[in-house]
Amino acid sequence: MNDSDCISFLQWALPQLRMRWAGFRKVRKQVCKRIARRLRVLGLPGPDAYRGYLSANPDEWIALDRCCRITISRFYRDQRVFDLLGKTVLPVLAKQALQRGDKCLQLWSAGCAGGEEAYSLALLWEHRVRPLCPGVGLQILATDSDSHSLDRAVAACYSPASLKDLPVAWREAAFQRRNREYCLLPAYRSAVVFGCQDLRSRMPARRFDLILCRNLVFTYFSIELQQQLLTDLQQRLRPGGALVIGAHESLPGTAAGLTRWSGAQAIFRTGGADLAP
Repeated sequence: MNDSDCISFLQWALPQLRMRWAGFRKVRKQVCKRIARRLRVLGLPGPDAYRGYLSANPDEWIALDRCCRITISRFYRDQRVFDLLGKTVLPVLAKQALQRGDKCLQLWSAGCAGGEEAYSLALLWEHRVRPLCPGVGLQILATDSDSHSLDRAVAACYSPASLKDLPVAWREAAFQRRNREYCLLPAYRSAVVFGCQDLRSRMPARRFDLILCRNLVFTYFSIELQQQLLTDLQQRLRPGGALVIGAHESLPGTAAGLTRWSGAQAIFRTGGADLAP
C-alpha cells in the first residue's frame, strides 16, 4: 500500500470513526504501517478490498480504530508547559486544596500512552513542588485505551531517547540503568495508578484538580466529538481546576467556563476560585 492509497483510505475512513484527517497528516506513516499489517493478516490485496471488508464486517471497525491510536510520547514533553505547572499551577492548586480541607491533589493524565506524562508529573512534584507545599500529597490517575501501552507504563522502563527532555539530575536520581533502558525507581511510581479506559465511551466518575488531555482529543477527533468531550472533561474539574492541552492544540468553539491561565497557550482554568499565585 503506497502513501497516496493510504491517504485516500484514511480520508474516507477517519470521519466514520469520528476522527479527522488533519490530525493524522504528520503521523500517518505509523497508522499506514499498522493498516498494511492488518491487510496481510486478513489476506486482502489493498485498501479498496479493505473498504468492502469493513462494509461486510462491521466489527472490523474496532480493529481499524486500534490501528489509528498514536502512541508517540516522551518524558517532560513541551518543557515550558511542565515548567509552568511546577512554578505556578501546582502550587496554586495545592494552596486551594488546603483551603478547602483536602490534603491530596487529584490529577488525571488522559491518554497517558506509556506513562511518560504521568511519571513526569510525579517527578515534577517530588523534585520541584512538594518542598514548597508541605502537608499536601499527590495522586495521579493515568488512563489509556491501548493495553500494550499500559503494560509498558507499568513496567516503567524507557529508552534514553524517551528521557532526553528530562532534567539530568532527575534522571540520575529517579532511574536505574538496566542494559539499554532506564527504569523508574518504585518510590516515584507509588503516586500513579493506571487504568484501561477509552474516554470516548467512559471517563472517571470523580473530579480532579488538574486534567492533562494533550495531543489526543483536540488533535485527532472530529470537532463535534471534541466539543462533546470538552464538556465531559469540564464536568470532571473542580472549581478553580486546570485543564492542560497540547502546546499546539486549541479548544473548539468558545470553551465557555474556561480561561487561559496567566496567558498560557495550553493551560486553562475553570471559574470559581482566586488563582493568583
